[in-house]
Amino acid sequence: MSLWSRISNALHGERLNREIDEELQSHLEEAIAAGRDSTEARRALGPALHVREAAHSIRAVEWLGSLLADMRFGWRQLCRNKVMTVAAVLSLALGIGSSVAAFRLIDALLWRPLPIAHSSSLYVLSRKMTGFDGKPVEDDHWATPDFNLMRDAVKDQADLIAISDADRTDITWSTDDDMEKAHVVSASGNMFPLFGLEPSLGRLLAPTDDRAFGASPYAVLSWDYWNRRFGRDPDVLGRSIHIGNQTFEIIGVGPRDFTGTEKGTVTDIFLPLSMNSFATQDNVPWHRIFLMLKPGVNPTTALEPLRQHLSAVNHVFDVAFTKSFHGAPQAEIDRYLNQTLAISPAGAGISELQKDYRRFLGILGLLVALVLLIACVNVANMMTAQAAARSQEMALRISIGAGRRRLVQLILSQSALLALFASVLGALFAAWSAPFVLSLVNPPDNPARLALPADWRVLLFGFGLMILVVLLLGLLPALRASAVRPVAALKGGEDPHSPRRLLRGAIALQVAFCCLVLFLSSLFVASFQRLQNRPLGFSTDRILLLETVAGKGQLAVVWNQTAEALRAVPGVNSVAIARWPLLGRIAINSNISINNALPGPIPAFFLSVSPGWLSTMRIPLISGRDFSHDDTSPGAAIVNQTFAKTFFPGQNPIGHTFARGAADQPPNQIVGVTPDVPYRDLREPNRPVFCVPFAEIDKVDNQSVPKAVDFATFTIHTDTQNPLALAGSLRQLIAQRHNGLRVSNITTQLDLFRDQTIRERLIAMLAAFFAVVALLLAGIGLYAVLNYSVLQRRREIGIRMAIGSTRAGIVRIVTVDAFLMIALGGCAGIALGLGAARYVESLFYQVKATDADMIALPTCAILLTALVATLPAVLRALRTDPTEVLRAE
Repeated sequence: MSLWSRISNALHGERLNREIDEELQSHLEEAIAAGRDSTEARRALGPALHVREAAHSIRAVEWLGSLLADMRFGWRQLCRNKVMTVAAVLSLALGIGSSVAAFRLIDALLWRPLPIAHSSSLYVLSRKMTGFDGKPVEDDHWATPDFNLMRDAVKDQADLIAISDADRTDITWSTDDDMEKAHVVSASGNMFPLFGLEPSLGRLLAPTDDRAFGASPYAVLSWDYWNRRFGRDPDVLGRSIHIGNQTFEIIGVGPRDFTGTEKGTVTDIFLPLSMNSFATQDNVPWHRIFLMLKPGVNPTTALEPLRQHLSAVNHVFDVAFTKSFHGAPQAEIDRYLNQTLAISPAGAGISELQKDYRRFLGILGLLVALVLLIACVNVANMMTAQAAARSQEMALRISIGAGRRRLVQLILSQSALLALFASVLGALFAAWSAPFVLSLVNPPDNPARLALPADWRVLLFGFGLMILVVLLLGLLPALRASAVRPVAALKGGEDPHSPRRLLRGAIALQVAFCCLVLFLSSLFVASFQRLQNRPLGFSTDRILLLETVAGKGQLAVVWNQTAEALRAVPGVNSVAIARWPLLGRIAINSNISINNALPGPIPAFFLSVSPGWLSTMRIPLISGRDFSHDDTSPGAAIVNQTFAKTFFPGQNPIGHTFARGAADQPPNQIVGVTPDVPYRDLREPNRPVFCVPFAEIDKVDNQSVPKAVDFATFTIHTDTQNPLALAGSLRQLIAQRHNGLRVSNITTQLDLFRDQTIRERLIAMLAAFFAVVALLLAGIGLYAVLNYSVLQRRREIGIRMAIGSTRAGIVRIVTVDAFLMIALGGCAGIALGLGAARYVESLFYQVKATDADMIALPTCAILLTALVATLPAVLRALRTDPTEVLRAE
């Protein structure tokens, strides 16, 4: 009989039994028809059951049949305990779904290789040095002239590729009204050929497009942008894109799967590196450098010599570049030159999102793994209790011939059913939760975009996780059940306390995991609350920000006239201008020279603002005055308290002067002092900051000439609670003035503040969610174990009450062991938490793991949960009727 027929017979056992019975009956009828006595014929065939089993073992795969029988028995067991089954499936589904969702995010952002040829041979260059604040920093952006030198130096062993960040850029298609933002990347012409990519339409950038600066005004669209913006229109070739003052011709569309090298951002347009104005400047590091080894080169032996060679070339470039540091202190030059070139794998891409969320994803993975373990321990506890209650059934099975393997298979079959149902629900949860978590990353106007395919990698992880869950759930109960001694079990058991000891050990383990989750969660929640409640020193309420560009630059008077027009709009309270908003994406610093001395090592950040900007932002003046319309830059300056303490310690800074950069630069006289307000990042300590007037002047032939401004931000305080309600009319007003100004982005100061806390809010939200789930699972597990313990000790409790034990004594008997295990588990969990917190302490804000309140919070939560979970078991014990128990005995 073929294997397929045997498998089919195993799957259709009832049909096979009918066929065997019918065949036996036909043999019997043939024998009777041949004249044999019916009794003799039946005796000659043998016992019917024995014949059926023999025929069954020949016609069907025996192990498959027994497995199906055990699965059916396991299904009936689950149906008998519906409440326990539902609770177990839901808790496991949450753990499995969270684990799969975390894997999808981690894999997509950190592990999945780029869809290019030879991604394992791709590396990225970076320089490690000491920052101006004394802390180590790593920078992976380089100047193009430096890139050209290094590329020529190693061209025999490796290829270097220059790729810029995917910046959100204003692009115009036909008229100024047809303007939008797109992620634009500048890349060297060898990127597409070295990555082994083919165009979907037209042609891609080639090395010939790097032949000369400004000689290749071509653009390549990504397949995603071509599909989203043009609906895959093939006539897009030859159309023009306007970016700033440049016009580019679309020459092709990239391959479908390639969205750039920056994970989390989908590139829309690729431009030649040679078309960027920064490509000729030595002092502007603006793109990354990727290194791809030549085919056949062994990275183990080739990378270190390449690194040393590249480091030497870069050092020569840097030494020549530092000659332009006019007036810079020698310590600053030494700090810049004392850098180490590093080569790191980049086959999975490089992005700021990876840097920002690498540790966060590690924490997320740890939390979901702990929740899954708690759920597994919880369900294993229930199954162990069931197995102990079924000890006599197991003993009976062994007595009639069941082997140990069959008993293990019986228990594991039940675990497999639980894991299977939980995996189905978990898959649905993972399909929803992974995109949901990703949607919470980054600002709403520029969310992270990441492919989250459910391919073989995810399926393989999910299948492996299901096998792990089956083993975690069922292995211990299965081994205990299979080790039953039939005689002792049928007499009532050898050691009635053994199951309780095992369950209490599981309680300690479960509490330790739960306490670890609570401890880490409380740290992240407290960190978010303290960051959220940090005093700002300025108002975020009703502040509308219109980021505006002027293609060819406009004088300050034009900007001021537009601001005056905006003030006349109903609902507008006040209008001021700043080059960029506080807590925005732009931050520029400069060395400071005091009293014609060389610039110090501490830089200061600056911001150009118009008169009235301080009052619009509700920033008070500590001393001095605000800018007037006669003030210009250089000339007047307003500094913050940290600036005054750093550069004029113990003095009144009003009236003092300082220069930006070298000592021979025009001085700025301090006319006012403000409190410290966060400039770029809420997490940073207060830094020296100074404001200069928005009206800037330049020296041309010893004549003061007003300087044109090409971008700025109108800061508008509105009367309405929703400042965005005025955005449309204000934007239309600016467009109607035909003064060359164009609004490129609209946001609010409150949104910029919220953007600063996205990562902390996301971590705190997910951590709190998993903490609640862990606490709930631990409570259910504790309740189940104590309730089982009381049922098992009902006779003992009844006898104790009959001989005069007090109610307090009964409560102590029921709870003392459990709370001892809770204490042990809690101490272990806190110890693990203190160790884990050291790994992620850089994610905390003004929170220390050793703070008493951080330790007290999870401890109190565990104790409160334990009290609630033990209450039903205590009440059940106190309601025990000694007379009823003794009569039953």
